[in-house]
Amino acid sequence: MNESEQRISTENKTWFNYIFKLWLLFFIGLAAVILFFYGITNEWFGEMPSFEELENPETNQASQIYAADGAVLGSYYIENRSNVRFRELSPDLINALLAIEDIRFAEHSGIDERALLRVAWGVLTGNSKGGGSTLTQQLAKNLFPRDENLSTIQLVIRKFQEWVTATKLEYNYSKEEIIAMYLNTVAYGSQSFGIKSASLTFFNKLPDSLLLEEAALMAGVVNAPTRYSPVRNPDNALNRRNLVLLKMADYGFITNETYDSVSQIPIDMSNYGIMDHASGQATYFREFLRGELHEWSKQHFKADGTPYNIYRDGLRIYTTINSRMQQYAEEAVREHMALDLQPAFFKHWEGYSNAPFVFPEKEATEEVEKILKQAVRRSDRYRLLRKAGLSPDSIKRSFSTPVRMRVFSWDGPIDTLLTPMDSIRYYKFYLQASLLSIDSHTGFVRAYVGGNDYRFFQYDHVTQARRQVGSTFKPFLYTLAMQEGEYSPCYKVPNISYNVQLYDGTFWEPRNSSSDRIGEEVTLKWALANSNNWISAYLIKRFSPQAVIQLARKMGVTSPIDPVPAIALGTPDLSLYEMVGAMNTFANQGVYVKPIFITHIEDKNGNVIERFVPERNEVLDEVSAYKMIELMKGVVESGTGVRLRYKYGYNNPIAGKTGTTQNQSDGWFMGITPDLTTGIWVGAEDRSVHFRTIKLGQGANMALPIWALYMKKVYNDPSLGISQGDFKKPLTDVSIEFDCDKYDAQQALKDRNQQRQFEEDF
Repeated sequence: MNESEQRISTENKTWFNYIFKLWLLFFIGLAAVILFFYGITNEWFGEMPSFEELENPETNQASQIYAADGAVLGSYYIENRSNVRFRELSPDLINALLAIEDIRFAEHSGIDERALLRVAWGVLTGNSKGGGSTLTQQLAKNLFPRDENLSTIQLVIRKFQEWVTATKLEYNYSKEEIIAMYLNTVAYGSQSFGIKSASLTFFNKLPDSLLLEEAALMAGVVNAPTRYSPVRNPDNALNRRNLVLLKMADYGFITNETYDSVSQIPIDMSNYGIMDHASGQATYFREFLRGELHEWSKQHFKADGTPYNIYRDGLRIYTTINSRMQQYAEEAVREHMALDLQPAFFKHWEGYSNAPFVFPEKEATEEVEKILKQAVRRSDRYRLLRKAGLSPDSIKRSFSTPVRMRVFSWDGPIDTLLTPMDSIRYYKFYLQASLLSIDSHTGFVRAYVGGNDYRFFQYDHVTQARRQVGSTFKPFLYTLAMQEGEYSPCYKVPNISYNVQLYDGTFWEPRNSSSDRIGEEVTLKWALANSNNWISAYLIKRFSPQAVIQLARKMGVTSPIDPVPAIALGTPDLSLYEMVGAMNTFANQGVYVKPIFITHIEDKNGNVIERFVPERNEVLDEVSAYKMIELMKGVVESGTGVRLRYKYGYNNPIAGKTGTTQNQSDGWFMGITPDLTTGIWVGAEDRSVHFRTIKLGQGANMALPIWALYMKKVYNDPSLGISQGDFKKPLTDVSIEFDCDKYDAQQALKDRNQQRQFEEDF
């Protein structure tokens, strides 16, 4: 072999060695990659999520509370997170997300090779043009977050694990499901997790109702919730939103003209509100419901045998509340209390040293100090200081030391400097109000207002509080008279003083607040309309306290009642919840239906766990119930509720009953229409705080106006379908005279004119 051939042979061998080594390195690298991914898949480098974990990731899902008309009232949560399905997402939101995060989402299988090459080129050239993670990879990261303290090697391994997880997700789920899962796992800031909670927090609407500019903002926020927060960094948020819109135009999701117009729209945060338990709509109702659901969960279990958790399991609680009626109720309470009653109360007590407490002068100082000391002991501050081990003297000094605090006012919260003791005295001046409104036929609770403002007053006056009911108790007594058959609304009784002998041989004899028609014969309808105490004494003597209590029990009253004749005037302490349920029996043709708050509960997948049906009890025949409706109509036609006619302009049939307790401590009004039974209570936290005169302190002035304002709003909303017609007459023939004015038309007119003059003088 000559030198030339030998050189060629050597070169060939060298070239072969290079090729061999190159292929050897390739196969070694390929084997290493295969072995590496095999190791990742078989958890050599740490645990990987199983398919079961992918199906059911360990995320805390908030339980949503829905109104009967579909509105979201609030939620119970550890993380404010609620899942949605793809069909519940706005198309603009999906397009915005793809435009800004993963435009080739439909083309790849979890890993975007082109994006990875772009990232690699950016690293080599120092000219980065974005990340390489796909939506699916981001979902994998969101479902199984990284440990913040990983080393570089661990971080690389973790990145490859996310690739494998992304591939699993793509294999097991559709593209639509992955988009929905991704949007369900994103943190948006403002205590909202997932697109549903975020949409409600930022815009008070569901994801399928987002406008284009809102959808673009939501898609932009996911990249950095704090940096692009429309609340904390509105300029950054606006720029980010407009970048999303520009990307949408570049990719053909919107036109350039649409981009030009929509990008000029300012970000609107007028509906922004963090959804916590103390804000939003129906706060008292939601807190009451929390307790009910806590008891419910103890008796209902998931497939794994553990009880449901309202803070973690994503339950959907469908309530009977109508969101618009709830809004009207809250507005009515606010309008009357803020604009009328509370200012009148402040003015009424100007210049009185012991205001707003009503005590004899000699007892005032001592009694007021006693009340304030009791209030101190009931306060959270006192309990915390006691728990911390502070001495009584230290606690007393603490309550006398000014501190920064936020206090309630009807014009909005006030940031001020007060001693805790002064703040207690400050709050004693405020009257409270509560309202409960139920569907007369079904017992569904449509509106529930437990107080002025749950952020400052967390005592619920619908179900927790029991207050003296005054004359609103008299319908129980009159019902006995109607039920026995010997009485009718137009039956006449002498209007004279009556007494009842007690067990100890003494006599109980009530006084009358009115001197009208003394010695005359008056109808029962007139007596109830004018809250005549003498006629109530006559009836309690005829039927006995025990009989009245027995009837009240059938009508849903469960609170303790002493069997004494004085219950005829309304001495029992009952809840508004009990009273409204009982009064509704008359509108429901004699059938008591227990007020109900929930229609059904679903799990996070939409499966119905339980449906709720109200309890029913036939208490009266329909004729007796109709008699009572006619009796209570007299209250509005010519009695203590007559201002509904001349002041508020109501002409439709209304049955009602006012109530005013001893010393005007409590004001009540029960208003019944064919479709709604609504009760209102107004009073102060302490019974020693009240108006000093009956003109201001009567139920017709304190509570009735709230009913009038509420029902005006309800009637003005025809979509609610609340009738202004008359009550349903019994199917049986009723041969009873109900129009008592035929017997005494002149006197009825006189009574009405006197009442109107009284109101006008006031």
